[in-house]
Amino acid sequence: MLRLPFLAAALGALAIAAASPLLAAPADPAVARIETLDRALIDTLKQGPSLGPKGRYRKLEPVIDAAFDLPQMTRIAVGPAWNTMSAADQEALVKAFTRLTVASYAHNFDKFGGETFTVDPAAQTRGTDKVVKSVLTPGSGAPVNLTYRMRLSGGTWKIIDVYYGAISQLTTRRADFAGPLASGGAKGLVAHLDGLSDKLLG
Repeated sequence: MLRLPFLAAALGALAIAAASPLLAAPADPAVARIETLDRALIDTLKQGPSLGPKGRYRKLEPVIDAAFDLPQMTRIAVGPAWNTMSAADQEALVKAFTRLTVASYAHNFDKFGGETFTVDPAAQTRGTDKVVKSVLTPGSGAPVNLTYRMRLSGGTWKIIDVYYGAISQLTTRRADFAGPLASGGAKGLVAHLDGLSDKLLG
C-alpha cells in the first residue's frame, strides 16, 4: 500500500507535469511549416541589404523548396497544356517556375522595417487539403492577410497556393502564363519566366 505522503507527492508531480508547457500538444505540422517559412523570411529581411538580391536568393532557395510543392504548382499554373508537353519541357518549366518563385521572395523581402508574422495555430481542413492563415504586419501600413492552401507531398505538408487577401497566386500566374504559352509553347513560357526572374534579381 502507498503511504499517504508518497501518494500526495506523486499526484502533485502529475498535476505539475500535466500543466507543463513542455507537454503541450505539438503544433499542427502544416502550421509548423508556415511558422518555419515566416521565421526564415524575417531573418532574410534583417540581413537583406547586406545579402543583396542574389544573396537573398541563395538563402531562400532551400527554404522555398521545402515549403512549397513547386512541381504541383507549376502543373496547376500551366493548366491543361501540361499534359501534352514532353517530360523535358515539364522539367524546364518547373525549374523556371521555381526560380521565379524564389526570385519574387528575394526581391520583396529586401529590407527589415519592423515586420512581424502572426500564424493562426488552428489549421482548417478542406477535403484532403489544409488551410493555414497568417498575417504580415508591416512596420507601417495595413496588415496583409495571407492564406496558405497546403497538401501532403511525400509525407509532408507543402504549400500549393497562396491567397493575398482574396487573390489566388496560382490564378494570377495562370492568367499571366496564358499569353506566352499560347504564342510560344513551353519554351516561350520558360523564356518569359526567366525574363521575369532576371528583372527581379537585377
